[in-house]
Amino acid sequence: SYEDLIASTNGSRAGFLGVLAGYFLIWVGFAALITGAQLALLYGGVIDMLGIARAPWIGALLLIGAGLYQFTRLKEICHGVCHSPMMYFLGHWRAGGLGGLRMGLGLGAYCVGCCWPLMVLGFAGGVMNLAWMGLATIYMILEKLPQIGHAVARPFGVLLILGGLVWLVAPHVLGG
Repeated sequence: SYEDLIASTNGSRAGFLGVLAGYFLIWVGFAALITGAQLALLYGGVIDMLGIARAPWIGALLLIGAGLYQFTRLKEICHGVCHSPMMYFLGHWRAGGLGGLRMGLGLGAYCVGCCWPLMVLGFAGGVMNLAWMGLATIYMILEKLPQIGHAVARPFGVLLILGGLVWLVAPHVLGG
């Protein structure tokens, strides 16, 4: 962790605060972007007040898209960096507060790159649906665990794709 770098005299408290600020800024920027998208979708009639897509095929395509993303090289790269930030710090080291800010922005971008499709899934099951968002949170925690993090991405991708296909086909099969 960055604390290890501080202990080794390679880091500083200002650099640490810069990393935190940069990481925070990236996530706040992503939150603003997704909030703007949510408002546009709401006022465009695409989602309801709970954030659920009105047309079932939209939710199905979001699931399938998020599932396919689990198999991409971009996901693999972003997950690798977000999962093990020490290697990122060692490879992109910048001293001082501004250097820390730059590293935090970079690390935050990788972590958003890793998780954004799962965040967008809120529009499939509802951003206000505690169970749906709770499941997404549990998955992201599992993905972050050192022992199993890399092993869960692709099986989860398969589940997302299958879930999306079921969601797409079920109304036609069930007559609804």
